[in-house]
Amino acid sequence: MQDHGDQQAVVHAAASSDDGEHRREHRSRTLKRARVVLSDWTTLDCRLRDVSEDGAHLVFGNSVLLPDEFRLHNISDKSVTPVRLKWQRGMEAGVEFAGPSEPLGPLKPP
Repeated sequence: MQDHGDQQAVVHAAASSDDGEHRREHRSRTLKRARVVLSDWTTLDCRLRDVSEDGAHLVFGNSVLLPDEFRLHNISDKSVTPVRLKWQRGMEAGVEFAGPSEPLGPLKPP
């Protein structure tokens, strides 16, 4: 792999998955605040580090164990998106968007 700086290294590291596929889309670098919303309505603070049409790279303040599916609350655009966990290493995780984003209402159980 040619060296094109840290950005490509980060994108390449995040692009590999267990099944050997590689990302087909470019991710835009960002550092937006977000929250993981678990099925019991527990939330975990994180940062959206890179975002593409199909997924995102999340960074946490501590090591966390994420479920296979959860919702991602993007604080800046006040939306929530269902996601699937694609990979996780320490304080970082890659997710695939599993449905459309929706405007966020109050975070209360149905």
